[in-house]
Amino acid sequence: MEKKVTRKLPPWMKMKLPSGQNYSRVRNLMNRYRLHTICASGNCPNAGECWGNGTATFMILGDICTRNCKFCGVKTGRPLPPDQDEPERIARSVEILELKHCVITSVDRDDLEDGGAGMWAATIKAVKKINPGTTIEVLIPDFNGEKEQVDKISAARPEVISHNLETVRRLTPEIRSKADYDTSLGVIEHISRSGIVAKSGIMLGLGETGNEVTETMDDLLKAGCQVMTIGQYLAPTKDHMPVKSYIRPELFERYRETGQKKGFRFIESSPLVRSSYLAERHAGIADEKNNTIYNEKSNFSGSEKN
Repeated sequence: MEKKVTRKLPPWMKMKLPSGQNYSRVRNLMNRYRLHTICASGNCPNAGECWGNGTATFMILGDICTRNCKFCGVKTGRPLPPDQDEPERIARSVEILELKHCVITSVDRDDLEDGGAGMWAATIKAVKKINPGTTIEVLIPDFNGEKEQVDKISAARPEVISHNLETVRRLTPEIRSKADYDTSLGVIEHISRSGIVAKSGIMLGLGETGNEVTETMDDLLKAGCQVMTIGQYLAPTKDHMPVKSYIRPELFERYRETGQKKGFRFIESSPLVRSSYLAERHAGIADEKNNTIYNEKSNFSGSEKN
């Protein structure tokens, strides 16, 4: 059995400690409304910065995942039944925080017949009803590749739908407990075909090569992905997959430049980047896309807005 080595964090991996009035406000709100965030459950290194700015990524369908991926800090086990009041509480929290852009994710719920897709749709609709001016990004599971479940989420019309590949093809079986690289690409392609902005992300430092990273970019672009995030993997605990290497900021920047040249509309690439980091930037792509689609339809038909 491979011996697990604890590596000292390099200087560029210094993180901002949680503090400030906004941080306390977000934390207290989550406690009051009995809500979960991936910021806390996933040990996100940007929790201090994001919560300090008054933003958070809501995590629905509980905080216990049915999968046991070797990179993830979320608890694994038998989840509780879905809380039918959760969509309303999420929507009210978005209203209280006066969020212009809301990010929602979830645990995997392989125990549910629809994988939780119905609750996903209900949550998006509740947020839009109470906060009609708020844009929404959702970071969804693969739903075992069942496109009809993805369609339920697309039908609720969030501005951005993200599904993470997490790593390169070769390393996928090693770090993801059930998810498959090609299944995930299929989900991303299906999202793109729905007309909604498709987004995905990977982690570095797991033993991938530079060629594998650029091949992953090509796979995502072929699937219709417009936004990509690249960040440094950090082991949540000593029992998780160990970090193989800490990637220097200069290489992250080169990957960002490569991704832009290849054709991504937006690419975030730096050591502390995570899926939802500065996600409000990506909502603008949805606005541009929707305006383009509307103009094309108007020019084609010459009819008034429905």
